[in-house]
Order: sequence, then C-alpha cells, then structure tokens
Amino acid sequence: MNTSTSPSRPPSPPFTFDSATLKVRLAEDAWNSRDPARVALAYTAASQWRNRSEFVIGRGAIQVFLNAKWAREHEYRLVKELWAFHSNRIAARFCYEWHDHNGQWFRSYGNENWEFDANGLMQLRLASINDLTISASERKLLWSLGRRPDDHPSLSQMGL
Repeated sequence: MNTSTSPSRPPSPPFTFDSATLKVRLAEDAWNSRDPARVALAYTAASQWRNRSEFVIGRGAIQVFLNAKWAREHEYRLVKELWAFHSNRIAARFCYEWHDHNGQWFRSYGNENWEFDANGLMQLRLASINDLTISASERKLLWSLGRRPDDHPSLSQMGL
C-alpha cells in the first residue's frame, strides 16, 4: 500500500503484458526527455545499477551519471521494446543513436533487466550495451528531439 512517504510510479507489479509494455514506453519517454532529475524519480532512493562496466547506487548518483552521459551523448534518441516480464521484473531491449563532440554518430544496442518494488519504482537495473560507429546517413532514429512519435517504427519494425 502506498503512503505519503512511499512514492508511487505506476504501473506497479505484478505486471501484465499491457502494463509491462506501458512501463517500457514510459521509461523510453523519460529517457528521451534527457532530463536527469525526471528520469531519476523512477528509481528507488537506493536503486542499484550496472551500466556497462559502471556500478551506480542511489537516486542521486543516478542523476549525476545521467548528467555526464547526456553531456557527452549529443542528440540522443532512444527506442525501447519489451522482451519479457514476470511478476516484478521486466526485460527490455533498446537501441539509441547519438553523436560525440567530434560529430561521430553511434548506434548503441542493449538489453536491460529491471526489478521493481511494490510501488513501481525500479530498485535494480542491469544494462549491457554495445556501440556501433555509424555515418549520419545510416541513422534510423530521426524524429525531433524528445518523445518518439507514436507512428515511428518499433525496433522490430526497423529490423533492429
């Protein structure tokens, strides 16, 4: 049960196909905002992350991590897709495109395993990510910065 001291981030577990799909899209929307404070609110105060080879613990550290990430990953655009779910866990796959300060474009592919508390806040995030150097002409995530349009193809539709 939620109390005034226990923030809630619906949908909350146990997940159904529809609620897990919505949870993935809401996470994508938040990350596409590139607002570290907004994104960090989806995690518990003691959330634990493994992101590539970095280990991040706590909402404040997550916000610091994201500030640094988006300072070096310019014009970041992300698509996430539900892979699997069970009870309070979701597995998602994702792809994002960005360029560095030299203008070199990258497409980053990855998988995330998420575990949520009863209030729908993520308490564990395990991410594996690989980067592929691409040319600007190879980009596929071409909408204006911000939320991905509803009619933009999914990862599966793009063959990613």
